[in-house]
Amino acid sequence: MWQKSYDNSPSVYIVPTPIGNLDDMTFRAINILKMVDVIFSEDTRVTLQLLNYFDIKNKLIHMDDHNEETVKENVLSKLRDGKNVAIVTDRGTPIISDPGYKTVKFLKDEGYNVIALPGATAFVPALVASGISSEHFTFYGFLSNKEKKMYDELDILKDSEYTLVFYEAPHRILRTLDAMLQVFGDRNISISREISKLHESVFVGKISEAIKTIDVKGEFVIIVEASHEQISNDMSIIDNVNMYIKSGLSSMEAIKRVAKERKIPKSEVYKEYHEGRW
Repeated sequence: MWQKSYDNSPSVYIVPTPIGNLDDMTFRAINILKMVDVIFSEDTRVTLQLLNYFDIKNKLIHMDDHNEETVKENVLSKLRDGKNVAIVTDRGTPIISDPGYKTVKFLKDEGYNVIALPGATAFVPALVASGISSEHFTFYGFLSNKEKKMYDELDILKDSEYTLVFYEAPHRILRTLDAMLQVFGDRNISISREISKLHESVFVGKISEAIKTIDVKGEFVIIVEASHEQISNDMSIIDNVNMYIKSGLSSMEAIKRVAKERKIPKSEVYKEYHEGRW
């Protein structure tokens, strides 16, 4: 069912906020936060700093993963009373690896307008500045906190023909890179940290190099090249197999991986690898 967004009915606005530099805020986002009757915020202390910076006087109500089930009823009540509301997260675009999805679905099912403003989100600048193909990509966000599930997720993604995009926290970044090295092999990656902040920096190189040099402070966006991008035209089948063996695969697992990526018979890879070793 099509729904007209701007019909003067009470609406909920999804408002992106800066991920670093407060001057990244859009004029429209400022005006919406001034116009609405109430703002639902993941962390009211962080949002209050933003409102004070732009001299926005408005009521804040806390909403996060833990209380969203109950607070969404409060949002609905405001809309039924003819009020407009906004939803913001600490930084970036709400619902992208942040709470808000349940509320949006609930309100849309109730027939109310949900209007999402374009604006700040961390993975877009990280991707376009990475030097890795952005023609087709998969945004995955955060991997599981549970180690086995994280490895399972990476195993599902390892043969993707699309560039892969992940978010990661400082206390998990080394564990995640180690897992990527084991599952993906030593691919080219880009890691952006502290985007739009004073200490913003970008790493470009191999996963193994990143593990040795990374400063584990700040929030990270990891861009991993697609599976088929990993095979250089100059890389022989033998070098390709050895690369996977060094990453932790057995010789047979490495041969199967190379055959699949190059779309050639496993027997051909096996023959060339074993004959070339002698």
